[in-house]
Amino acid sequence: MTITDRETKQIDEANASGRTAVVFIHGLWLLPSSWERWRQHFGEAGYATLTPSWPEDPETVEAARANPQVFARKKVGQVADHVEEVIGALSGKPAVIGHSFGGLLAQIIAGRGLSAAAVAIDPAPFRGVLPLPISSLRSAFPVLGNPLNARRAVTLTFDQFRYGWANAVTVEEAKLLYETFHVAGPGLPLFEAATANLNPWTEVKVDSTNPERGPLLLISGGSDHTVPWAITKASFKQQRRNPGITEIADLPHRGHALTIDGGWRDVADRALMFVKRFV
Repeated sequence: MTITDRETKQIDEANASGRTAVVFIHGLWLLPSSWERWRQHFGEAGYATLTPSWPEDPETVEAARANPQVFARKKVGQVADHVEEVIGALSGKPAVIGHSFGGLLAQIIAGRGLSAAAVAIDPAPFRGVLPLPISSLRSAFPVLGNPLNARRAVTLTFDQFRYGWANAVTVEEAKLLYETFHVAGPGLPLFEAATANLNPWTEVKVDSTNPERGPLLLISGGSDHTVPWAITKASFKQQRRNPGITEIADLPHRGHALTIDGGWRDVADRALMFVKRFV
């Protein structure tokens, strides 16, 4: 995947500003635009901000819903390599923040020694992370329940979104989030994550011992059904082997939609405080 015009503009603006860059990586069922409020918040704090795409991400939610199969067959390694390409065009090491599969990608990027600091929010599991809570399996079932979905893009129903993402907000807010942000997502990354511990050649792996990894914060939504505390805590145990700073934070009563729901600023402030300590 080549760097898009939108990404090129963000890279050029970041390099011209002389500011430290913060790269935000989205996960499944969202677009780069889901980070816009975070971009403004971090921009006001003095950082340059970038939101890399996954391959062929449409620019808008409307465009994504008009052509959902554009998301099909996207692989974790493919996205990680593209984020690395974007970071390689920056004049200095950025901080990297990711949510869900973006949180996994943030850890992959950090493990490659490409970030000055990293924050992984409700991160998808990587090879070596063993817990499989029932709520996580139920959240993934709309994809994993049909092996053919590995080759497809999958759109969640509202009820599925409500359970996996928006269980910690009101029904009214859940509907607003679904209508505002939700798009189809590739099924393949979920199959890659589900089989990571059985596949020695998996792309869903993190170099947690690289001394160039930099400081890392993992944030867990205490009521998250998709990536419950047990998964984030197991990721932390893997990452704690690193000689660098590794921290974990539990945000009670927050679900998987914590980066886009009405409490997003609390999560953003927690990430911002961590980044400010190091870059």
